Amino acid sequence: MRVLILGGTGWLSGRVARRWLDAGADVTCLARGARSAPAGAELVIADRADDDAYDTVAAQDWDEVVDVSSLAGHVAAAVTALGDRAGHLTYVSTVSVYRDAAVVGADETAALLEPAGPGDEDDYGRQKVAAEQAVRQARGAEVAVVRPGLIAGPGDPTDRFGYWVGRFALADSGAVLGPARDDLRVQVIDVDDLAAFVAFVGRDSWTGTVDAVGDSHAFSAVAEAARTAAGHTGDLASASDEWLIDQGVSYWAGPRSLPLWLPADMTGFATRSNASYRAAGGGIRPLADTLARTLADERARGLGRPRSAGLTRAEELELVARLG
Repeated sequence: MRVLILGGTGWLSGRVARRWLDAGADVTCLARGARSAPAGAELVIADRADDDAYDTVAAQDWDEVVDVSSLAGHVAAAVTALGDRAGHLTYVSTVSVYRDAAVVGADETAALLEPAGPGDEDDYGRQKVAAEQAVRQARGAEVAVVRPGLIAGPGDPTDRFGYWVGRFALADSGAVLGPARDDLRVQVIDVDDLAAFVAFVGRDSWTGTVDAVGDSHAFSAVAEAARTAAGHTGDLASASDEWLIDQGVSYWAGPRSLPLWLPADMTGFATRSNASYRAAGGGIRPLADTLARTLADERARGLGRPRSAGLTRAEELELVARLG
């Protein structure tokens, strides 16, 4: 098969390219060239903001095209330029396209956000909605739209899921700060399970829309599993939402945050149904496996390194001391 990855040098798209290469496909990656493509893939250097970005690849036929972009304009330009050159198209979207994050157990039939318009370039969820619309307008129903939830595993550039197993390992016998809420849920998809599924739907020319999410777990259970994996022997210092907010701690991601901590009104965000994903052939490895792989990666990258998300250890220790 001849496969075109629009990307192919990033965390997920690189793994998708690697899956196709291992399956014997002829793989081309179109990217800006700041990073290398997987060994064995051809790299076409292009900036997707340029009018001629797709000239080279649009002159060829492709059995499968995979796009992961979060900019609807780039996605629309690609499907327009490629026209009928793509035998099958897979677009990797996100569960952030859904309007309501409060409904527990929602599935692919849930209402979506309004699509992004001019000036909404930084609205991730609405950009993905507009991108989905672009691929459907160009291809009708003959596309695969894969909506992952939080992606986890080795190499994660967001530093969210890995924060916990990495922090328990770094703390060793010291205290680790966490949220006190009993209703907090966690739902992740391992990056390699997701990459395998994206390649699978392309190989089988599967069409439809599916939420690629793992099983939903209580945060307390995930934290305990991460603590066990890391061999942590200290305390888990639990703090209320109100206290954390008063101390300037942010939800979910970014500096001075507690990754995976969500506002109390987002009760459904990490509880989406994965029935369609499983029915379509999607795999979900045990959480302990993803934690072990993530911990090995965290150790290799440095437990005390600067992170994209989470508290520094110094910030955490200061907060634990204040908590008393």
